[in-house]
Amino acid sequence: MTAKDELRLLPWVGPDGKPCYLSTDDQGGYVSRLADHIEAFQLGMAAQLLEHSRQVLDDETEDLEELNHLASQLTSALRDVLRVATSRGRGPVAPGRP
Repeated sequence: MTAKDELRLLPWVGPDGKPCYLSTDDQGGYVSRLADHIEAFQLGMAAQLLEHSRQVLDDETEDLEELNHLASQLTSALRDVLRVATSRGRGPVAPGRP
């Protein structure tokens, strides 16, 4: 996932909310594998949430509480997906650029 001598951004934050990084040459180590599993889980949850949001929006719900909850979940999922992208070397992209 990371090149030699490069820090890996982990898919969680520390107690103070700051990013956590891993420095290791062993991509098969315990923390690396744990991070891989958490990232896979986060991406899977984001995909499920996207499908759920399509269903909610297709129902044309006017339930503001449900829409607010959905927006909150989507915000969390987007944060997680951006963290995974950054960790994998594909940082956030400027609007209008691939």
